[in-house]
Amino acid sequence: MDIETVRKVARVARLRLTPSEELQFAQDLEEVLQYFSLLDEAPQVDTHDFNPVRVADVLRDDEPSRDVNAERLRESMDTYDDLVRGPRLS
Repeated sequence: MDIETVRKVARVARLRLTPSEELQFAQDLEEVLQYFSLLDEAPQVDTHDFNPVRVADVLRDDEPSRDVNAERLRESMDTYDDLVRGPRLS
C-alpha cells in the first residue's frame, strides 16, 4: 500500500502519524492485503450457509394434548372458586 493512501486513511481516522509510522503502517497494511488475496484462491461454492453441517427440519407438528391432570395441579395451589391465586400486586 502506498504512503499517500496511508495518509488519507490516517486523516479520515484523525490520526497524526510520523513518517516512520506511515511507512510501518503501509508495510503492515500491504501484508494484510496479501493475506486477504489468499481468499481469492479458496474454492467457491454455489450455496452459502452459515452452518457447515446441513441441518434438516427436525421440528414436529404441534399436537394439542393434555398430559397433566388440571385438578391434581390445582390441589397443591392456592385457589379461589377454582381459579389460581397469585400474590397481590400493589
